[in-house]
This record gives sequence, C-alpha cells and structure tokens, in this order.
Amino acid sequence: MPPAHPFDDDKLREECGVFGVVGVQDAANFVALGLHALQHRGQEAGGIVSHDPVEGFNSVRRFGYVRDNFTSQDVMATVPGPLAIGHVRYSTAGSKGQTAIRDVQPFFGEFAMGGAAIAHNGNITNANALRRELIERGSIFQSSSDSECIIHLMARSMGRSIPDRMEEALRKVEGAFSVVAMTRTKLIGVRDPLGVRPLVLGKIGDGYALSSETCALDIIGAEFIREIEPGEMVVINDKGVESHFPFRRQPSKFCIFEHVYFSRPDSILGGRSVYETREAIGRELAKENPIEADLVCPVPDSGTPAAIGYSLESGIPYAMGIIRNQYMGRTFIEPTEQIRNMGVRLKLNVNRALIQGKRVILVDDSVVRGTTSRKIKEMILDAGAKEVHFRIASPPTAWPCFYGVDTPDRDKLLAATMTEDQMAEHLAVDSLKFISLDGLYRAVGEPSGRDKGCPQYCDACFSGEYPVTPSDMIERGFEMKTAAE
Repeated sequence: MPPAHPFDDDKLREECGVFGVVGVQDAANFVALGLHALQHRGQEAGGIVSHDPVEGFNSVRRFGYVRDNFTSQDVMATVPGPLAIGHVRYSTAGSKGQTAIRDVQPFFGEFAMGGAAIAHNGNITNANALRRELIERGSIFQSSSDSECIIHLMARSMGRSIPDRMEEALRKVEGAFSVVAMTRTKLIGVRDPLGVRPLVLGKIGDGYALSSETCALDIIGAEFIREIEPGEMVVINDKGVESHFPFRRQPSKFCIFEHVYFSRPDSILGGRSVYETREAIGRELAKENPIEADLVCPVPDSGTPAAIGYSLESGIPYAMGIIRNQYMGRTFIEPTEQIRNMGVRLKLNVNRALIQGKRVILVDDSVVRGTTSRKIKEMILDAGAKEVHFRIASPPTAWPCFYGVDTPDRDKLLAATMTEDQMAEHLAVDSLKFISLDGLYRAVGEPSGRDKGCPQYCDACFSGEYPVTPSDMIERGFEMKTAAE
C-alpha cells in the first residue's frame, strides 16, 4: 500500500503493533479497540485470531485501517470467544508495499497438541538463513514475512507444550521480537533478550491484556500492571500469570526512537510519560542550540511536545504556525503530478497571520530524506517568514534500522552523506541543529548521558552501533560502521 502523500514518505515507520486479551467475553472486540489505539504503529493491514471453546479458532485479516474493517458487527461475529490476539502491520520484511493477504498476521499453525497463533512486532535479522534451512528440511512457507519462521521452528521443535516449543524456536531467532501468541487456553507474551521493542501487561476485570503500548490498555479500560521485561516470557490462563526467563540475561537495549517518535505521547515507557520525555527533549534542544527568534512552531503532530519544551526553556513564544488537516486520509482525488506536488499542503497549511514577518524556529522529530523539510520551509517562506531555523528533536539519522522499522537505504539518508552544515545548505534554511546523542540520553532520564562502553538503549540509527549483528543484511552487502567512523 503506497503512502497517502509525500509527507508520510519522509518519516521512519514503526512496523507493527500487537495486542491480546484473555478472560473476557467477546475478546476480539477488545482486541479491535486495542488495535485502533495502536494504528500509528501500522496502517497497511490488520488481523485478529480468536478461540471459542465451541467454535474453535477463527481469524479475520483485512487491508487498511482498523476503523474500516473491524467495526462491523457481522465481521466481529466471525471471531467469537474469550481469547483473541491481533496485529496491525506496516511491512518491513516481505513484499514491502505490495503485501499479499497471506502476509498479514497473526499467523496460525496446527500442532500435535493443538493450534496456536502468533503476532510479532520487530524484525528477525537472520530470517533469510533460517528460511533457507527450513525450506531445505521440507517446510512450505505461505508468506514472505520473517515472522512465519517462528511457526515453522515451533513445528520442528520436540517441546511437550506450545510454550516450550515457542521458547525453543525463539532461541534460534536473532534480532528484535515482542511476541503475543495464543493457544486454546493461554495468552503468551515474550520479549527478546535485549527488549528492543515494547510489550506491556494489563488487567481487565478477571482477564488480562498484552499490548505494544499502554495507550491501548487505556482504550479498553484495562489497568496497566507492568512492562514485560527483556527476555521474559509470560503465560496467562484462568489461573493467572506465570513468568520465567528462557534466555540468557543481557543488558537492555530498548529502542530510543520509541521515546522520540514511534510511541503515542499518551503512553508510558519505563515508568515515564512519553509526552513528558518529548517535552524534556525540547528543553535539552533549547539548551544545546539556542537562537534568537520570534516564534517556536512545531511540525505537527510529532514535533509538538518538543516544541513546547523548546519554548518553555528558551522563553520564545510557542505558536501553532502550521495547522494540520485532521481529516486528511488517502489522497481523495486522482493523484496527478500537480496533486502530488501539493502533497504536503493537503495535510499541512501555514497560519499566515502568525508567520508573516517573523523569525521562526520549526521543531520536528527527525530528518530522514529531507524532502518534507524543504517543502515545509518553502511554505513558511511563502507565508512571509523573515527567517527559518530548524531544530530537530533527535540526532542525525545516519544509519538504517534492522529491528522492525522501515528505514531507507543508507545512501538515501541525508545525514549519511552530509554534515550538519551541508544539510542546512541543502535545505536552504537559516540554521539547522540537532540534539546531541548525550542530550537525548539526558532527556530520556540518563543524567550522565550515553554510556559509550555499554549504551543504555539501542541507538543504531544514530550511532551505527548495532546491538545484534544484522547478518541477513551483511550477506546482501551492507557495510557495518568502521572504527574510523
């Protein structure tokens, strides 16, 4: 599914959101609500699998938004039962942009001890090698998704229970995975040993929920209990929650970009409001990169909390200099070249009365290719701005992510080929400054900044230091960071 307009094409995309519920009547309805709250993590397609003691396993998979597919009473009646899991997807592995319905999760497998479904958030970095080995041994793959490897590895396991088989399968997997799975009676959640992608546990009535983010627990009225720990597996049934750690303990490497952009601002990460963290990032950005100006304006919506923080720290007034059209979905008229060139204007419009004659600081979360930044700068100048200064609430994105985020090839990343000054010249702005990596760490709650010997987060997209070697990509020719860099 192509992006709706050029604005979306210049952002890093989180690939997936997962949600599961056990112990409630019509669990699939709760899952649909949870997936709606996680829609920002994947807008390409979604799926739900449920289990009913009488009707067994049932599934529904659709392209498009949750609101367009999982609000019909007729559709939801096809997935009955007190146990269900779901997944929203934006492809990072498999046939990107031309997804087949067979690629849409959750995936289901029938084993000797019964059926199981699995939904996976993250990216398996040795999927190609696993896939080759499994095919050579007779496995028949139905999709192009890396996540299907887990089902096939489970099928080949000799474990006596489905959780045992899942453990054995996941020990062979490299990369990032937060998994929500289900059997006929159990809801299962697992995070990889580094805890790269998020997963949280909630309580709803007598039942439980697993979710990528806390905001999806809020929508169903569930109480947030805690985060699933890195390397932890929880198995939930009518007796409660069992927890154990099947993988060797390692220092956590949670994705720092979840704090910057991916997670919804009303979610909680590491016991802290994402909104408050983003405001703190803006404050740190103002300390590191002050400039005289008349207004601080966010690039909506992702730049808003950081812009508020920048304004509070700098004392420069905050203003909604750019207004977002909240009802802009897919391009609503034939996308001719002329309409494509209006892509940003269809979604964003400059508040001319505020901007005219002013020196404007624009705060955004990141610069990827730079195409959108240039268009927004031109819109601000067209509205009569005197000066345009960009302040970016993350360090330069110079390396691709291989852990479940759709990132352009390295040569398409502006920061991979240009210095900060060259980027400012390329974007034709009066100044361009990024928060430092140490500044970002301070803002997310590490007072001493980044531990260079053992970074507290995965920050590979900024540093080029990958906590898990991306073996599939190296096989394809990707060159890791050298000591000189």
